[in-house]
Amino acid sequence: MSLTVTANKDTGVAVVTLDRPDRLNAIDLGLRDRLVAAWRELRFDDTVRAVVLTGAGERAFCTGLDRDAVVPQPNSPYMTDDPLLRVGPKANDLWKPVVAAVRGMACGGAFYLLGEADFIVADPTATFFDPHTTYGMVSAYESMLMALRIPYGEAARMALMGSAERLSARRAHEIGLVSEVTEPGGALAAAVDCAAVIAGYPAEGVQGTVRALWAAKEAALAQAFAQAPHLITLGNLPVERQTDLFRARRREHRVR
Repeated sequence: MSLTVTANKDTGVAVVTLDRPDRLNAIDLGLRDRLVAAWRELRFDDTVRAVVLTGAGERAFCTGLDRDAVVPQPNSPYMTDDPLLRVGPKANDLWKPVVAAVRGMACGGAFYLLGEADFIVADPTATFFDPHTTYGMVSAYESMLMALRIPYGEAARMALMGSAERLSARRAHEIGLVSEVTEPGGALAAAVDCAAVIAGYPAEGVQGTVRALWAAKEAALAQAFAQAPHLITLGNLPVERQTDLFRARRREHRVR
């Protein structure tokens, strides 16, 4: 399985783990569907009052959409399907608090998940970056989500600098993307501890607070998202050209 969900009935905390460490926890369509199903199932499990989202292994939390994923598209520029648009908890109407525990790389499509987490706890090895522009793609949904979490200039720098800009855990904490940087190897345990505290409070008040916090930015996000499909259609290079750039970048790293 590419996703594991474990729940502690005593604490009320569920841990959702992206479990494709051999692929740096990149999201293929199977994992996407399992995430959607997991968020929807958690809506109905009243024994779970808080959720921790993390990635398996030490190298990455998530590296976005799997480059080998085949995404069917309608033959129309007016009906482009984004495979990760519904991958997060808020997009699936889950209003239980979600704490992300990040170790290693978190990049590109990982921001769909981090953008919908309520706060982020990071290991010192965590790095955040957005490679879209490097490979001839528009960073639309990802940069829109980040622009509502961190100062505009920081979101712009990360999106525009592409693979050349890697935000450290320390810097992510300084600009407010990350709420806590733990001791090495401690991010998951710290996130679980936070979730357990929250899960110990009356669920109605907690979930109402999550909904209120999201309401503060969802109108702006909805307006921004409405522009994203057109920007992507206009700005993305053809897939073949993106692949060429990706392979060239890989060869460059191997030479180094």
